[in-house]
Amino acid sequence: MSEPALEQCLDKMRAAGVNSAAIDNFRHYWKLCASGATGVIREATIRPLLDPPQLDQVDVGEAEARAALQLTVMIKLNGGLGTSMGLEAAKTLLPVRDGHTFLDLIVKQVRYARRRYDARLPLVFMNSFRTSEDTLAHLAAYDDLAVAGLPLDFLQNAEPKILLDSLEPVSWPADPSLEWCPPGHGDLYPALWGTGLLDALIEAGFRYASVANGDNLGAAPNATLAGWFAASGAPYAAEVCPRTINDRKGGHLAVRIADGQLILRDTAQTAPEELDFFTDEHRHPYFHANNLWLDLVQVRDILRERKGVLGLPLIRNEKTVDPSDPSSPKVVQLESAMGAAIEVFPGATAVAVGRDRFLPVKTTNELMLLRSDVFDLGEDGRLHSQVDRIPGVDLGGAYKLIDDFDRLVSVVPSLREAESLRVRGEWLFDEPSAVVGVVDLPDAGTPRHYR
Repeated sequence: MSEPALEQCLDKMRAAGVNSAAIDNFRHYWKLCASGATGVIREATIRPLLDPPQLDQVDVGEAEARAALQLTVMIKLNGGLGTSMGLEAAKTLLPVRDGHTFLDLIVKQVRYARRRYDARLPLVFMNSFRTSEDTLAHLAAYDDLAVAGLPLDFLQNAEPKILLDSLEPVSWPADPSLEWCPPGHGDLYPALWGTGLLDALIEAGFRYASVANGDNLGAAPNATLAGWFAASGAPYAAEVCPRTINDRKGGHLAVRIADGQLILRDTAQTAPEELDFFTDEHRHPYFHANNLWLDLVQVRDILRERKGVLGLPLIRNEKTVDPSDPSSPKVVQLESAMGAAIEVFPGATAVAVGRDRFLPVKTTNELMLLRSDVFDLGEDGRLHSQVDRIPGVDLGGAYKLIDDFDRLVSVVPSLREAESLRVRGEWLFDEPSAVVGVVDLPDAGTPRHYR
């Protein structure tokens, strides 16, 4: 691939006002892509992570936990629109419980922790250019939320989609916004660096960051975790959860045999012929929850040393320029995962947490669970499970989009006594009802009422 193609991309970024840290990172990944790098991690080069520290066995005193949380900032990734669910705004604006959105419950969690631990505990969202305005408008109702001198959000960077065959920036006059894409959540680090927020947080007296996806309401402020991380002295820690047969698609941590370094392997970094190893919950017993803990000073040191480019493994994401039009030109999106930064930090570690720290909503299946009586909304803003085992929910394609889901599920059934619910076709949940044990609702051809 020719250097002129790279220069076209960089010129496009400069013209759009993209900061230099983002441009340097794009250059790095473009060259990796042009060299044929795939980011694949072979099974023979790693060994499983088998014995991380367990949160329920951590011994942290109240004073130490409180002190650590007072030095912590909460960062939520909030750049996604939830397009797979038919949303056109930030997914975190979706109502979850009693009319409360993800954003409302996140704010409730932070306010509760501030009161309990007498902590400033800033809450900062990493938004995209598509989510910032709506998110800040919603948060304007909370006049006590911002911490003096710190913003409520910072923007993740944007990069050009590049043509599959030439790696030149794609042109799409029908909708020029589709010429751009986010660089994956690995952009967290250059965005913190390039916006100046990393320096601002450290200068304001904060040392640690708890980072998680905005759609994961399980990742609430946790003083014990903060105290454990502070005492560890580690630059970086990842939360992992015990894997079950239902967690085969999630990325996992492993130990690189060459140097003993912890690394992250995602599905896209696994060779097709080795997927059986990747999905084996017995071979790799912990999955990556995408909840991270960062020592801000040590992160800044590494970024300074590497001039803003951490060099995370490439994720080469092939799509069409218009995701809704399969006939539109094929493009490559150059991405990285924020969890992959674990391999950049010598001394990085992991901690095994309970499933209560992992409650993401990726589909309407999870949304039904969170809206059901399986969970109770506490004063701390957290959703507390009321059952020993979370039931499985598989609603089928008729419920994929949020408008269809809300039309078909106007009254969420009781799921406390359910083992699993599988729905095919259209079934209307419009009156109080209960799912008990294993329920399999077949496609009857026409909509039917569940009683």
